[in-house]
Amino acid sequence: MTASPRNIILLSADALRADHLSCYGYHRETSPVLDEFAKESIRFENAYSASSHTREAVPALLTGEYPDVAINDSYRLATETVATQLSEAGFETGGFHSNPFVSRAYGFDQGFDEFDDDLHFGQHKLVALAQRALDKLRNRHYARAEEINERSLSWIDSLGADEPFFLWNHYMDTHGPYEPPEEYATLYADRKLAGRDAQSLYQRAIDEPDSITDEERQLLIDLYDAEIRYNDKHIGEFLEELQNRDLLEDSLIVVTADHGDAFGEHGYYEHPRYLHDEITRVPLFVREPEKADRTVETPVSTLDIVSTFKQIIGQDIDSERVSLLDQLEGDRTVFLQARGEDEDNHIRRYALRTRAGACFCERDRETGAIEFGECTDSSLSGELEEHVNGRVRVENGESVGIDDEVDEEIERRLDALGYK
Repeated sequence: MTASPRNIILLSADALRADHLSCYGYHRETSPVLDEFAKESIRFENAYSASSHTREAVPALLTGEYPDVAINDSYRLATETVATQLSEAGFETGGFHSNPFVSRAYGFDQGFDEFDDDLHFGQHKLVALAQRALDKLRNRHYARAEEINERSLSWIDSLGADEPFFLWNHYMDTHGPYEPPEEYATLYADRKLAGRDAQSLYQRAIDEPDSITDEERQLLIDLYDAEIRYNDKHIGEFLEELQNRDLLEDSLIVVTADHGDAFGEHGYYEHPRYLHDEITRVPLFVREPEKADRTVETPVSTLDIVSTFKQIIGQDIDSERVSLLDQLEGDRTVFLQARGEDEDNHIRRYALRTRAGACFCERDRETGAIEFGECTDSSLSGELEEHVNGRVRVENGESVGIDDEVDEEIERRLDALGYK
């Protein structure tokens, strides 16, 4: 690390897979802003999320802990986030997003001085009801990147000139249903798709993947890529506003994603609870106050992001983690996990990645049996089994419910986003 940053900024995009960015070799120019950002950042070629879906990936991203520690059986936050640690170190802390799964309903406002999760149950009752009606009328499922930028910049402007801050912006635009704004709707697609039709197609891809034709699959990809281009533009506008406030060169900026999205490569769409590359390999850029332009091939995890922040404030880093600011060379093993989709929550999926290979397995919590899937090298299965046995010893089984007051709003948003 060349200079100690005054501020720490984490920008994450929901469901943004690395291999659909042009700076990761994609055939379309979907990310001109991030392509330029990469030229003054450390870009990680082999970065993996700790899990494949928001309910486990974001808790891991914010805590630096595997999901089996970060959340309980009800997906409620079960350990402190980096916001708490940075707040205790003297940072003002702000979080801005619109994903119900990581809202205050699940405890994710912990440690944040300002936490805007775009849910209305905290507002006046009549205001909340009016907002819900308006959202349904305009088929609105989340706050657009432009809105997230406005809210977070307004918060930054409210701070004192001498106050260091930690900011987390989480953008939902690349999450389905893919409904790029008007000027992006036909950027790659040869026809427009009305909002209700986009939602219907996306939901059918989740529920009945075999029904999706080649043409419909390509349309989903075209719309997804257009959302990436839109999100990329507004990340650029946010960076410009930081520059205008003389904050860009005084901040450590991390840009990443919580997970990716699939388009039928393994027989499914969206991001169910598997651990294939399409839904776990994510973009990751780290820009220091003094610019760097290098690519790191060593595998890293989104868990390493919190370790990097902890290094900046002088805290110890777990022996399994690394700081993304260090000179990383050679190979390294990173591990991933996801709860299965069985109703009784019996299945746990695990995977490991190295530069040379990967290995997958499932564990039945009732019987303790471990069943291995694809392993590119037989030696990796032993390493993965050892890791799984270690995670079993620390697995968190506590269960806490959610207040009934927020259920209706949460359910509506999740249904619209295809989670139901």
